[in-house]
Amino acid sequence: MPTIKIPTPLRKFTADKDAVDVAGDTVGAALQALDAAHPGILAKIFDDEGKIRRFINVYAGDEDVRFQDGLKTKVGAGDEIAIIPAIAGGAGAP
Repeated sequence: MPTIKIPTPLRKFTADKDAVDVAGDTVGAALQALDAAHPGILAKIFDDEGKIRRFINVYAGDEDVRFQDGLKTKVGAGDEIAIIPAIAGGAGAP
């Protein structure tokens, strides 16, 4: 059973839990299971076309799923999926 790490802005959907164990053998299935347990969270992660929003990064292990097999990226028991909102702003280095 993979574990999904929940960022602070989305914890209102998970009763303030920072991690949720879900069923699923792919990232997409795990995210669907997350939404089944915590309705509404996927609307913040996916756009209207069912793709991961541009400003959201989803990692399976240490690698962004966009550079793996996307939502079809395989996961298993003990694997970690991290949802990471992109952070913008700040000044460039001098």
